[in-house]
Amino acid sequence: MFCEASSCAGGVQKRRSSFPGRGWLASEKPAVNAGLPPGRSPDCTSGAFCGTFRVAIPWGAGIRGPFQFIHPESGGSGRRVAAMAMEQKENVVTEGRLARLGLALAQWSERWFPDPLVFALIGIVVVFLVGLALGEGAGKLAIQGGKSFWALIPFTMQMVMIIIGGYVVASTPAVYRMIQWLAGVPKTARGAIALVALFSMLTSLISWGLSLIFSGLYVRELSNRVKGMDYRAAGAAAYLGLGAVWALGLSSSAALLMTTKASIPPALYAISGLIPLTQTLFLWQSLVTAGVLILVSVLVAYFSAPSAEHAKTAEDYGLTYRPIDMTLEPKAKPGEWLEYSPLLTILVVLLLGWYLVDVFRSSPQGALAALDLNTYNLIFITVGLLLHWRPKRFLHAVTHAVPATGGVLIQFPFYAVIFGMIAGTGISAWLAQLFARITTQGTYPLLVALYSAVLGVFVPSGGSKWVIEAPYVLQAANLQHVHLGWVVQIYNAAEALPNLINPFWMLPLLGLLRIKARDLVGYGTLQLMVHIPVVFFLCWFFARTIPYLAPIK
Repeated sequence: MFCEASSCAGGVQKRRSSFPGRGWLASEKPAVNAGLPPGRSPDCTSGAFCGTFRVAIPWGAGIRGPFQFIHPESGGSGRRVAAMAMEQKENVVTEGRLARLGLALAQWSERWFPDPLVFALIGIVVVFLVGLALGEGAGKLAIQGGKSFWALIPFTMQMVMIIIGGYVVASTPAVYRMIQWLAGVPKTARGAIALVALFSMLTSLISWGLSLIFSGLYVRELSNRVKGMDYRAAGAAAYLGLGAVWALGLSSSAALLMTTKASIPPALYAISGLIPLTQTLFLWQSLVTAGVLILVSVLVAYFSAPSAEHAKTAEDYGLTYRPIDMTLEPKAKPGEWLEYSPLLTILVVLLLGWYLVDVFRSSPQGALAALDLNTYNLIFITVGLLLHWRPKRFLHAVTHAVPATGGVLIQFPFYAVIFGMIAGTGISAWLAQLFARITTQGTYPLLVALYSAVLGVFVPSGGSKWVIEAPYVLQAANLQHVHLGWVVQIYNAAEALPNLINPFWMLPLLGLLRIKARDLVGYGTLQLMVHIPVVFFLCWFFARTIPYLAPIK
């Protein structure tokens, strides 16, 4: 018997008590006259009591609410309690299976997930140990890794400029007004999270940098308008562009790298030749894959979103909504007038636009072949400069974007160490021979998908990781007569999978939302569990529909 004296004096609850129980038991009726015999007062001596308790429903979907127990000696009946419970059943909010699983994974990741830098350091140690196991000398591994520390600096700057270009465009007054308008569309928390997922993936097909910033700003706006929206689930939905389809879109580092001879390392070009975008991104099989992944991701995001009763909102994180301030401080000095004038913006945009038109018009392999990372970044910087209109506002946007690049700047050199230990030793050749030995033409796509996904945990950069594995992956593809362009797309689809739990590319988004990676990884893990079988099946199935083509040189 659980009893607390004077808990319901006069039928009015005065003190809250906690009682662990399971099932349905919630009543707001006062204890007075609740089936008690005449003359019996609702206190512990009479056998009746009331208070506040928490029902422990599986997966943590608990409730708190006023209740009453009637002791058998009071003249009441256990059946009355059961009947009362059934009457109140409709007042209890329960979660679906996906939502319960999402909540459980979110709680786990908040407690156990490490900082992104830890993954890079673990990767170095793992590759070093693998090298030792293959007979490579410790000194050679250390020297090759150290020599490569600065090898990815040009690529690092390209990645930094993608982040800056995406932020600059997403934070322009025109785009930000569109984000604010879109924030008024959803009326429910689940609908809001589903829309975040959709726009995150659609914008990632244009630019993964744009996707991170656009989606992050969208979540911030929604957190102010849609009450009861789980901030963790919305943040994870905003990251789906990077975890689902970005590499199947126009900012795919691997696909863009393979389109221009000058960008391909000579040793790789000897194996692969040129692979145009028509043989990678614009294959119909690739477009269908992207569509299926978008649909699946939106459905998982919608059904895994918790109800308002169990949501952890932005307010729960102590965050206060602040819209982007688009106003400029007034000019204070005569020398500042050009910073506020659109004159230089117009002249520079015309100049850069002229160059970009010529690049696409004069490309011998066609306009699509001219779309490499440098051209891509220049387009976004030019558009951002134009839409901000005044140099002062453009500079403000760049200043706000730079802090989000810190993780890229410090961690890419450590990933270059991993690249050096693999490419500069016998590890690369051993892997190529292994791939060719243990696969057939039919099973090779599955191995590439599996290997790319596993390696992506330690080297989360799509571009730098492709440089690491492309030589032996494409060499083995030639031996097995698997379409080289589809191998690139298998890599693109599979290497995005670990992004769902690897916090490296979350950094710009985390900076905008002001939360930790561990807050998002739980829902990312749920998406990963669904994506793995879907991606692997599509990679294997569509490989059977595309005939092999010899390298184009």
